[in-house]
Amino acid sequence: MKKRNIITTILGASILLMSSCGKDFLEKAPQGKLTDEEVANKDGVEQVLLGAYGILNGNVNGTWGNYSSAPSQWLFGEVTSDNAHKGSTSTDQPNMNLIESYIANSANDNLSQMWQVYYEGVLRANNTLKLLKLDQDGEKTIGADRAKTIEAEARMLRAHYYFFLWRVFKNIPYVSEATTTDEAKTVPNNTDVLPKIIDDLKFAVDNLPLTKINGETGRMDQNIAKAYLGKVYLYQKKYGEALVLFKDVIGSKDITVMPFQNNFDVTTEDGPETLLVSKHAINPDGSGDNANVGDMLSGLNGNNPVGCCGFYQPTIDLVNAYKVGTDGLPLLDNSYRTLPYVSDLNNEAGYTLNVALRFDPRLDYTVGRRGVQYLDYGVMPGAAWVRDQPYAGPFVGIKTMIPQSQFGKFAAADRYLTALDVNIIRLADVILMAAECQVELNDLDAALKLVNAIRIRASKLPPKLTGDGVPAAVYEVKPYPSFPDQEYARKAVRFERRLELAMEGHRFYDLVRWGQAKQVIESYSAFEGGFLSAFKGLIFNSRNEYFPIPQDEIDKSNGTLKQNEGY
Repeated sequence: MKKRNIITTILGASILLMSSCGKDFLEKAPQGKLTDEEVANKDGVEQVLLGAYGILNGNVNGTWGNYSSAPSQWLFGEVTSDNAHKGSTSTDQPNMNLIESYIANSANDNLSQMWQVYYEGVLRANNTLKLLKLDQDGEKTIGADRAKTIEAEARMLRAHYYFFLWRVFKNIPYVSEATTTDEAKTVPNNTDVLPKIIDDLKFAVDNLPLTKINGETGRMDQNIAKAYLGKVYLYQKKYGEALVLFKDVIGSKDITVMPFQNNFDVTTEDGPETLLVSKHAINPDGSGDNANVGDMLSGLNGNNPVGCCGFYQPTIDLVNAYKVGTDGLPLLDNSYRTLPYVSDLNNEAGYTLNVALRFDPRLDYTVGRRGVQYLDYGVMPGAAWVRDQPYAGPFVGIKTMIPQSQFGKFAAADRYLTALDVNIIRLADVILMAAECQVELNDLDAALKLVNAIRIRASKLPPKLTGDGVPAAVYEVKPYPSFPDQEYARKAVRFERRLELAMEGHRFYDLVRWGQAKQVIESYSAFEGGFLSAFKGLIFNSRNEYFPIPQDEIDKSNGTLKQNEGY
């Protein structure tokens, strides 16, 4: 499928029919004159389904302002963790600072954006199901087989949108295709939605095809549904049930021959590791509302090929976590914080890159640091590409960026808007979730094999070079010889998830489901705060495992929606 078709602006007729799909969740005004019956046919349903897919990129319309609803979940999934800072300056997007510091209240606009966008996705999926039923109860312009797969696609999308909302807000109202607009205003948020999410995912597993519909790369398929259902089971600690699904997805695939870097290259992103992605495109007229609008702020600051905007900076702690010992293994005891590497922080004039440091090579495919080649932009110059080093540190991200040689085809005029897809679930994620299940089921040999496959793949990464053309570090990553006990294996798997999936939106949610958020974040704060004062003394309480319900949604419900405990 061409990207612009999966994220396309919906055809005029289907836009008009979406009387229940405005940005506000509880107040839906009719937007056109066409009745449901007039568009409850093959063409109408297919186009509305594409509209439901369109919310995968976290954008209803426009470009600016979609940051908290980004499919990468960089704000809620990474900035809230020990992996990333909001970046930029302390005065830019100050409401993000409150989220990063665990003191956000219900008036925070980032919360409202997250809520409204993903309920828009829910309602578009519901509208697809509603129109499909009208067609099947009437003229049946859609064949029975296709009707079943449309239902599975719509329910898969709905499950995804609800899961994103559940991870952030936990206590959310459940609205189905049978819920009327008036009823939606009084749906409470006092019922666990996970069983409903699981029902949709099970239906998708049973009814989606193994191969992409029409060969269109952005479509849902059975492996995506299995991976997602396994992920939800993992959150429930149903390790055996999750593992069966993960094994089906992994099958005989050999990740060691799938280059790590291909996941972040717009020319190779539809490769064998791809599962659930948000498909992005530059429009034919060069505009970027179908691009990676949620990640647009992560463009570099200053005099560089992108020029804006300097957000989403990796932490000092994350960079040091990529250190390895002489055995090529991670430092699981947090001793990576000993003699910390801080690049040119507070030492711009006298800095020289130390190429003798031992690092996992994934570092320089995740993080830009001074003295190291950055894509095809030249050597990263340090502070010149960072808006405020004393505030958010000396490092920049890479995974959301494309080479300047690709700008002509894959970037808008504003070069921070690109066609680079965002991985929501990729095969390495599934492999590491399977390893986690194996550890909890005490099959350490099986877990070892899975983790080592990820590490063997990492060992094949070409070294990043300095401006002098020599390797920028002593790059080494070796497989674990053994997992001596369950606790060691647990630490290894969790650490590997951090190294492999850093800056991809998983870290905070992982820490919460592991019950480690308070311990890890407050320890990180003590370390990071020693270099960057803005992050010293962070306090994480149980309420911070999820965020407040937006106050404007509570107000519109006339008090039906109840605020999360502690807010």
